[in-house]
Amino acid sequence: MKQFLLSLFLFLTGIQLQAQNLPDGFPTTDRTKINLKNEWKFQLGNPNAKNYTSNLDDSKWETVSIPHTLKLTSLTLDDLEDDKVQLVFHRQVGWYRKNLAIQNSNKKIFLEFEGAHQVTDLWVNGTHVGQHAVGGYTPFHFDITNYVNKGTENQITLLVDNRRNEVIPPDPGPFDYVKFSGLYRDVYLVETNNVHVTFNWETLHSGVNITTPTIDVVNKNATIDIKTAVKNESDKEVNCTIKTRLINKEGLVVLRLNSASKILKNQEYQFNQIGSIEDNVHFWDIDNPYLYRVNSVISIDGKEVDFVETKIGLRKFELDPVRGFILNNKPIKLIGANRHQQFPYIGDAVPNALHYKDVLQFKEYGFNILRTAHYPQDNALIEACDELGILVYEEAPTWISISQNDAWWNNLEKTARTMVRNHRNHASIVMWGAGVNHRGYVPRVHNTIKQEDPNRLTASQGARWTGWQTSGLTDINANMLYGPFIWDRSEPIFAMEGRHGAEAIGPYKRDPLMLGLISWTAHAYYTFHPTHAKSKSKIDRTRSGMMTIFRQPRPELDWYKTELKTTPFVKILEDWKPNTKEITVYSNAKEVELFLNNKSIAKQQPSKDTIYKGLDHAPFHFKNIQYKKGKLVAKAYFNNGTVKETAKITPEKPSKIQLFFDDKGRNFTADENDIIVAYATVVDKNGTVITDFKDKIKFTVNKDASIIGDKIAINANPMFTEYGVAPVLVKAGKKTGTITLKATAKGLKSAKVSTVLIPKVKNEILKNAKPIYDFTKERVDLGAADQLTQFGWNFWNGEDTIEKNTYAFKAFKGATAEIQKTSDQGIVRWLGEMNVVGKYGFAYADGMIAIDKKGVNLVFNKLPKGTYKLKVWHHAPRTNSDLMDPNKEKLKSQRIYKLPYEKNITVSSKNAAPQTEITAKVTEGKNMQYQPAGISEIILTSDGVNPLTINYKGIGNKGIWINAFELTEWNTILRP
Repeated sequence: MKQFLLSLFLFLTGIQLQAQNLPDGFPTTDRTKINLKNEWKFQLGNPNAKNYTSNLDDSKWETVSIPHTLKLTSLTLDDLEDDKVQLVFHRQVGWYRKNLAIQNSNKKIFLEFEGAHQVTDLWVNGTHVGQHAVGGYTPFHFDITNYVNKGTENQITLLVDNRRNEVIPPDPGPFDYVKFSGLYRDVYLVETNNVHVTFNWETLHSGVNITTPTIDVVNKNATIDIKTAVKNESDKEVNCTIKTRLINKEGLVVLRLNSASKILKNQEYQFNQIGSIEDNVHFWDIDNPYLYRVNSVISIDGKEVDFVETKIGLRKFELDPVRGFILNNKPIKLIGANRHQQFPYIGDAVPNALHYKDVLQFKEYGFNILRTAHYPQDNALIEACDELGILVYEEAPTWISISQNDAWWNNLEKTARTMVRNHRNHASIVMWGAGVNHRGYVPRVHNTIKQEDPNRLTASQGARWTGWQTSGLTDINANMLYGPFIWDRSEPIFAMEGRHGAEAIGPYKRDPLMLGLISWTAHAYYTFHPTHAKSKSKIDRTRSGMMTIFRQPRPELDWYKTELKTTPFVKILEDWKPNTKEITVYSNAKEVELFLNNKSIAKQQPSKDTIYKGLDHAPFHFKNIQYKKGKLVAKAYFNNGTVKETAKITPEKPSKIQLFFDDKGRNFTADENDIIVAYATVVDKNGTVITDFKDKIKFTVNKDASIIGDKIAINANPMFTEYGVAPVLVKAGKKTGTITLKATAKGLKSAKVSTVLIPKVKNEILKNAKPIYDFTKERVDLGAADQLTQFGWNFWNGEDTIEKNTYAFKAFKGATAEIQKTSDQGIVRWLGEMNVVGKYGFAYADGMIAIDKKGVNLVFNKLPKGTYKLKVWHHAPRTNSDLMDPNKEKLKSQRIYKLPYEKNITVSSKNAAPQTEITAKVTEGKNMQYQPAGISEIILTSDGVNPLTINYKGIGNKGIWINAFELTEWNTILRP
């Protein structure tokens, strides 16, 4: 009975997964992808144990969720005195066990891992499936189809081994960062049909590989080349078709590609599809990161069995030896920061929302590029860069040392290949690091990456510590520029590492051959580097950072908002307190005036110091300021007349706490693992921040949430302040609803703040699904019999001598269109090709002109029931014909194009919705290369029985031009 109920549950669960409320048009196939986030059993240590036996009692093991680190880490690295080869710290193993219910089907079953540190062994039901021993920073998967018992529960066990390994980069070290531990990225249960799209990282030709051979931002068109590998693991040859659709942000299909092929048993076959778009093309860039979706559906004998969907951006980038880095034909300076993936306490086990927040913060300060120092990073980070408009320089995991072990090199190559295959379709990635940090270019890495991805740039990684390098084999001469450097200016140079701040940025802004600067580093990070300033700290040993490891911006970071953003901005850097003699103001204004207690004390323009040469907005330095207690105001005057001000008040004694959740631009999900950062700021009675507050802040949270590091000695709670702010990491529980965080400290008024936990979605397909509006569409070009026709358009040849000219639709079977005069006095004339230059000139260079007192009607008969959008071109053509054009003789006798016409028309229909009447302009000319032709658009509803009549008329008794039209099915939830 128990087995029957389990089987029934699995069966119903399978149906439920297929029958969930997917958006309109989204494919329902055999593919499912379930995030295995919760209910893992965990035990630390004991690598030689036989914890994989299926009957092992793990009830006393700790219950954890993914992502997971082997142990939480204090801000002082647990007070260990390790070194840069990391001999001891987190060099442990972790055992993970979980029961999986697998439905009874003939599907393929996979476990997909986004990353684990660093050797992973898998057992299913006590049987060893395999080992992944390439590296901890790239994805992998196991095929467990033949190891599971379908229709029942299965026990899976993982041994995740982070011990030092001589052949797995970045080991054996040294490296100037900490390689944390655990099952620290997402894990998925993936089920597919036996005929399915393969994982991108399997082989050179596996998965989905999308390139854009042509991106023309001048003429606004793009060509998309899509290669999709399908493997047949059924027991017979199959007839396979693939339908690929390019979908815009509104869900509209803008390109359809269909292919078919026989696939032999056990064959992996690559479909090659290519197509172009030239209507309403949106390009991806840092200011408008527009993403399309590429949705491919696999069918066998007409039945849909599998699908994949990939987001892409249409952009063109190049490295010009004179103009520098060019994005969509515009040179840009690459200004950004290096980013380590680690967070306080949790190490690398970072939930996706925090990856997203890091990128959102990059945008806040105007950065346009991120380097993934020094390893491939989470899919969530790259997806956020795609979505928000940040360029990415990604690299394989190493540091200075190069091993002499062939196995090490083989793993480095495999990691580089997997990195590229995993992220090759992302719009944000423009550079691959083809070198080892400090070592300049590495030929094997460059060649490997170019074989995988010939289109993107490779970058070397040189430094003065190992001898200056040129670009060598790589495309970009990338160096660590922290001081004087040798450069002969024969090629551009790019600082993939360097200092930060106004003085550092100036040289790059003023020199076109200096491509830009990726500063070291965005956030403070963990390191066992023995000589950095905080290496012996008993409170916080994290190093460097334009922000703290808690992502709290250091005060000087605000200068970037003046140089890289256009929003009016002003900030006083220093506190206004005794002994202050100099004030620095950051602003993108033309002039700043200081007022002390309502009295003007200074007024000046940005600094002219030569260290700031090249900047658009140098800091304002006010020197020899005489301190007086009170309120200091900086009033900024902008070129457009805007005035903006900010103030600093002399701090008094600490009075209260101000508390907020950093939830802007993100959700907080009840998945037992999501984390949100909150900040408690100590202020006086005036709201002035007490930046030197010495005591600690205690945090408590109610309901189903917890404080990371609560009740354990890792400097987490109570928490010290930095710049007067105490951060805290709050972890979600599994219950939705409002949670409230409270911050208290002795002698201060406490504070509370609330946020909402939303439900989790286990099924990644449902989570990411968006509508697909795959409308039937037909384009019709009107004109006399000698009109030019174009691929993708149908033609309607009309004749002046025929009273009733009709057109039979091809896409809308049984429907027809006709031109109707509105009176017996009406005139309809058909014009042939007139040689008009411009996009779609072939369509609006000819057409029909009707002269009637009440205009002319376009009538659709027997149009199937539904809603439609009708787009009509209205243009009065003029001739470009010359001695070489056969049209020249026709013009001697035919003067239709000379007839007077309406320059403004109204379009109306009783079947229109929501507007019954719209207006449109009619254009005129023979050269339309730089302006669009006149267009009208109207939404219509057909009952499937009665004709649809659309009337076009002007204010006078002049001609109405109709050159071409596009009729498409429509959905009224979309904008017209």
